[in-house]
Amino acid sequence: MSANADTPAALLPENIAEALRLIRPYVRHTPVLRVDMADFGGASYPVDLKLESLQHSGSFKARGAFASLMTQDIPAAGVVAASGGNHGAAVAYAAMKRGVPATIFVPEIASPAKAERIRSYGARLEIGGERYADALAASELFVKESGALPIHAYDQVTTLLGQGTLGAEIEQDLPQLDTLLVAVGGGGLIGGISAWYRGRVRIVAVEPEGAPTLNKALAAGRPVEAEAGSIAADSLAPRQVGAMMFPLARDYVAQSVLVSDDDIRNAQKALWESVRVVTEPGGAAAFAALLAGRYVPEAGEKVAVLVCGANTSAVSFS
Repeated sequence: MSANADTPAALLPENIAEALRLIRPYVRHTPVLRVDMADFGGASYPVDLKLESLQHSGSFKARGAFASLMTQDIPAAGVVAASGGNHGAAVAYAAMKRGVPATIFVPEIASPAKAERIRSYGARLEIGGERYADALAASELFVKESGALPIHAYDQVTTLLGQGTLGAEIEQDLPQLDTLLVAVGGGGLIGGISAWYRGRVRIVAVEPEGAPTLNKALAAGRPVEAEAGSIAADSLAPRQVGAMMFPLARDYVAQSVLVSDDDIRNAQKALWESVRVVTEPGGAAAFAALLAGRYVPEAGEKVAVLVCGANTSAVSFS
């Protein structure tokens, strides 16, 4: 596998399959839950939920973290990552399992649940700056000072290969799939999945209205600055999508839809109340597109939704 390539040329299905073979001992094959949309108050049709929210570290990002750590030489200073929370937790978890030091930079908007998870894996946690871009700048300075290896959240070949393993796993689970709805932040997840499927499945990108990074990039024909707000800002609100994933999205993402913060909240509540699935806002965004009618399947269309993260403290027990 070409781990040091700096162009999407390395993002081939055979390299993704090799990444899955490499990381398989460290990541869960997460389950699929079939639901009827009538249970959520809509028309009756089946939808498959791929519950990657049950992955180690609480999100899909463990895949990219392990792929990055296991295909590169790790210096004595260890690894460093900038993150809204989920990527940092994943890198911290992978570093713990691989026995290497990790330093994680997160912005002030990172949720307490994510910050605590990062600390629980033994990583050094640095909090500063308002947004992901601030944490990224701080991490880049740390790399220069320490010599640590940077693990980018989405704009890195090894990360994209790791996230692409989720596409390979979904195809194993659902070989007859027509359409897959995927939430988008920096684009590592949808980029990796697009690199796997390469147009064989209709991929629908879902973003918050307050953070339409891919939506604006597709309209402009290149990555451009976008707003970075919304309830899901700690996981779905970088300033731009990654340069590496954009050609994949341009070529293989069939449709881009936006959902409101209320849509996302409603999806979180519906998943919990109807099927007892816990999600963070970013993890519920793709399902929000179905629930709010932002994406309406055709009759007989085989649809799956990727539920990609559950690092939240929103559920309490008494």
